[in-house]
Amino acid sequence: MVIYLKNWYEKKIDEITVPVDNAEEKVSIKLTVSENFKYIKSKLDPSFDVKYRTSEIGKIKFGFVMLDGMCNNELLTEQIMIPVLRYNYDSSDGEKVILTAADRISGSIDKSIQYELNTAIREMLSGNLLMFVDGSARAVLFGVQGFPKRNISEPDSETQERGSKEGFSESFKDNVALVRKRIRSPILKTEVLEVGTTSKTRVCVLYLSDRANEKTVKEVKQKIQNATLDICLGSGYIQPFLEGKVRSCFSGVGVTERPDVLTAKLSEGKVGIITDGTPDALFLPYIFTEHFHSLDDYLKKPYYATSIRLLKIAAFLISVFLPGLYVAICTFHQEVIPETMIFDICLQESFVPLPIMAEALMMHVVFEIVREAGLRMPRSVGNAVSIVGALVIGDAAVNAGLVAAPMLIILGLTAVSSFVIPSLYDVSSVLRFILIIIGGLAGFYGIMIAFAAVLVNMSAIEPFGVPFTSPLSPTKLGAWRDLIIRTDWKKLGANRLNTDRLDK
Repeated sequence: MVIYLKNWYEKKIDEITVPVDNAEEKVSIKLTVSENFKYIKSKLDPSFDVKYRTSEIGKIKFGFVMLDGMCNNELLTEQIMIPVLRYNYDSSDGEKVILTAADRISGSIDKSIQYELNTAIREMLSGNLLMFVDGSARAVLFGVQGFPKRNISEPDSETQERGSKEGFSESFKDNVALVRKRIRSPILKTEVLEVGTTSKTRVCVLYLSDRANEKTVKEVKQKIQNATLDICLGSGYIQPFLEGKVRSCFSGVGVTERPDVLTAKLSEGKVGIITDGTPDALFLPYIFTEHFHSLDDYLKKPYYATSIRLLKIAAFLISVFLPGLYVAICTFHQEVIPETMIFDICLQESFVPLPIMAEALMMHVVFEIVREAGLRMPRSVGNAVSIVGALVIGDAAVNAGLVAAPMLIILGLTAVSSFVIPSLYDVSSVLRFILIIIGGLAGFYGIMIAFAAVLVNMSAIEPFGVPFTSPLSPTKLGAWRDLIIRTDWKKLGANRLNTDRLDK
């Protein structure tokens, strides 16, 4: 029945969708500026921000095309326009003139020769200046990008006590440069691919050639190139194509907004992915235990980092299991409650007209609504909405007898614990609702079965051949030096982890 409904739903989706095919024909550069301009206008008009200019020096005719707002006008004028148009050319042959202008006259370092017109147009739309010369079947692209961009600042979602305060921005080249600044070595490789048949979004694959698995790098690039996307507006568009076939709440692809974190992952042999226009990067393979690690762990004493990791594990377990266990205990297993507490809990719950499972579900739905409102509201009022909404709703619900005070305490502890590990918030919120329902219907037995099912699901995930639960299962004792108990940097810094051994 489930398979039938799934096939029926996919068929309905196919009925209302049309596959996008933006395959471009290859068009050679024309021999005259006017023909090239005519073709570009047929592709781009009406577009007010595309600027055309022609200039004649003797018998030589130049043509320039640029996108207003995407180029640095000062750089364009000083390094290209003035030198090219003021030079005294000793020949009127178009091929010689354009090569002279590109190689000897212009002061721009970032330049390339193009023979295909559609490719040249696409590069021009990225902020390059496009130059034609009559009599030449080639064009020159000058890198004079100057589009507006946000300054580099500390990321809001990954705050650290110590370490760098730099975070990724929406600028593609700036993000790659932030990583390059930290790894001044030729072993850092940066390969650019294009994703999206319409958007032509640039995606950079980063890896260290001496430690990244060649098979993994090749597979990552192949999956990115095979991504069936029309428009790619962020790394989240690419992430599903990099994950395995196992359906799970957990992901084998990590996300970070910090260049120092991405650099650390690259040093472990992982592959990084930076997408143009998004202030975060992906890295893979990603294993479950990495959720409990942070950059501060490596900047402080080992004993403190170990205690924080234990605290994070406890917080994750509380955020997932505490509400379900409370519902199961109050519904089926009252005998486990201490005698000094059972009377007070029963007294509080006796005034609530709803069953405990319905009460827990209602309060957690209200919490998610308040959180979402605070997240989507303007930052100046978002925090106030979250705090005031939680206090007012919680206090009013208890006074009205809709919610018991113990349930409110459980909700508050669960909410705070879920914020300790932001990368697992989505997972914990989904599992929390499932375990509340299972705990209210089947008690401890249902929760244990659900827990076993989650473990089996996690064990089935193998991002690019690396078990998601490693090095716990399969057990690799050598890799436990940085699992829960962090080893001192005198040992961590002397030898890097052999990632090729983790999947064997």
